[in-house]
Amino acid sequence: MADPSSYRPKPGQIPDTPGVYKFRDDHRRVIYVGKAKSLRQRLANYFQPLASLHPRTATMVTTAASVEWTVVSTEVEALQLEYSWIKEYDPRFNVKYRDDKSYPYLAVTLNEEFPRVQVMRGHKKKGVRYFGPYAHAWAIRETVDLMLRVFPVRTCSAGVFRNAASAGRPCLLGYIGKCSAPCVGRVTPDEHRELAEEFCDFMAGRTGTYIRRLEKQMMAAAEEMEYEKAARLRDDIEALRRAMEKNAVVLADATDADLIALAEDELEAAVQIFHVRGGRVRGQRGWVTDKVEAVSTADLVEHALQQLYGEESGDAVPKEVLVPAVPEDAEAVTLWLSGRRGSQVSLRVPQRGDKKDLMETVARNAQQALVLHKTKRASDLTTRSRALEEIAEALDLDSAPLRIECFDISHLQGDDVVASMVVFEDGLPRKSEYRRFQIKGFEGQDDVRSMHEVISRRFKRYLAEKEKTGEWDQEGVAVDAEGDAVDAGAVADGSVDGVDPADALRAGPGPGPDAVGPRHANGSGPASGEVPADDGRPKRFAYPPQLVVVDGGQPQVAAARRALDELGIDDIAVCGLAKRLEEVWLPGDDDPVVLPRSSEGLYLLQRVRDTAHDFAIRYQRSKRNKRVRTSPLDAVPGLGDTRKQALIKHFGSVKRLRQATIEQICEVPGMGRKTAEAVAVALAQAAPAAPAVNTATGEIIEDDGGSTA
Repeated sequence: MADPSSYRPKPGQIPDTPGVYKFRDDHRRVIYVGKAKSLRQRLANYFQPLASLHPRTATMVTTAASVEWTVVSTEVEALQLEYSWIKEYDPRFNVKYRDDKSYPYLAVTLNEEFPRVQVMRGHKKKGVRYFGPYAHAWAIRETVDLMLRVFPVRTCSAGVFRNAASAGRPCLLGYIGKCSAPCVGRVTPDEHRELAEEFCDFMAGRTGTYIRRLEKQMMAAAEEMEYEKAARLRDDIEALRRAMEKNAVVLADATDADLIALAEDELEAAVQIFHVRGGRVRGQRGWVTDKVEAVSTADLVEHALQQLYGEESGDAVPKEVLVPAVPEDAEAVTLWLSGRRGSQVSLRVPQRGDKKDLMETVARNAQQALVLHKTKRASDLTTRSRALEEIAEALDLDSAPLRIECFDISHLQGDDVVASMVVFEDGLPRKSEYRRFQIKGFEGQDDVRSMHEVISRRFKRYLAEKEKTGEWDQEGVAVDAEGDAVDAGAVADGSVDGVDPADALRAGPGPGPDAVGPRHANGSGPASGEVPADDGRPKRFAYPPQLVVVDGGQPQVAAARRALDELGIDDIAVCGLAKRLEEVWLPGDDDPVVLPRSSEGLYLLQRVRDTAHDFAIRYQRSKRNKRVRTSPLDAVPGLGDTRKQALIKHFGSVKRLRQATIEQICEVPGMGRKTAEAVAVALAQAAPAAPAVNTATGEIIEDDGGSTA
């Protein structure tokens, strides 16, 4: 625990201007990012006596080891930079809303020649028009099914579209009138795009125009006694009205607005958002967050606005945003939202009328979401805490292992030997820090030697990171694969045997200029504008675990412990979990630690081990599949995929291509004699594949076709 006075900036160092500040821990990780109208006044609040600080703030400043800041010109710029840094550094003490699911959107791919209507999740793509989010994907499909009667836009995948175009026959939707069948030329690309744009206009709330137009067409058809056409138009109108009824009118003035409501207690907060377009609720979503910093309702609203609109632009930001409390820097937030939209945005608290009533509905949804979340999490949090305590007690650790790393080796009969590393923090997987290794120090099957290599490589990089930041105590000496002492910096440049230079380089960027330039100041040192050597981003292998778990028994545990001892690391516990009897092995012990079958600690260790095992198997299979899919043609220099496919298409299989003469190969379009000779040489040098055998009859299946490159 650090003393805040040890890194408190000197009087007069901090400028009295707007800016963004970062607190870092003793590993140089950014643990908190904040903004202020006046950096001097805001940072002074953090260096008061600990007894006068909020408990969460006190925890943050005692975890930190330094503070630095960046001066900006305006409060809007500070808001933008704060959002960028929170997204980039993922600070542990900042409020981050977590979503328990990926909400589906109704998407129209206007970036394609023939736009497609489909359900999409995840990150939004450029050139795609989104509507929603919806609570369930089936709700989107029901709406689309109703609207395809009037707007028969393509909904098929690219593969189905190509197959229909090559066959000259549309799919079933084309036959029943729910697709305009652009694949077979029933409509031109421009006509199909116009249909897609009308679909988007209707979904955006401009419904009256289309309903009135269809009603006029229905009346005209009836007057001309075209009763079948009139009946079809009547059904189309009814389908559109049913689609509209799925989103009831909640604001009579056809308002475009987002309503944000919060429900909170001392520890957590839930936020709910209703997206209202054209007076109708078009989407709903919600998040939950831990209150890891001392925040007010207004602060939570500001964080929600940053997360909601930080990646949005244009119409995705509505004209009006209704909130339960206005952020402290309301003017700056409003200017930021207006900049994202490209026009004026109103940010306010509804006081009366329909909007206030709807806000109360959103607030009730937020309260229900918080209650449901706490009901689910109470048992989960208690279970995880008990599991970590049981592991600490069973392994005689000084404290609960908040960070656990597990390693596993995978291979297939000694081929494609790989390893995996998975990370669990607070009993939960941290997938962004999972890592994969190729065993390069030797060939063949030796799980013990492989485990030693992987542990050595992982912790050599950890020591290299410590040396970069000046934390590395020279008493802990890095060693190479043979156990000889080396400079830990050599790990990064690849000169250490047994260490993958590419992995070392990917461990994180080195020193570089700061994006803000000379206005950056380090609060823990001279205010000279120099940029710290470490940028604080999460880095590979930079942070040590409290516990290393290996998949295996005594030999694997001994190899892992030996690797750590060779590196001079003695403050990390090691254990192994053997699959046979689920026994926990400790270094140097002849007898295993047997945890009760009902133990939450054993269950957590099993989960960590199984996760590492699955991760390693997936990597090993991907490498094996890649190797199996290789072809002798891959070794021909200058022969790309297009010409390889042309060769296989011309001859039918690699076997027939191997039997062809150079003159016959030259007959393939695009093949010159020099390339044909290279193909013939490569195929002659490659051993032919073993023949396939029919397992039912024992008959050898001739390779007459179907083989691919």
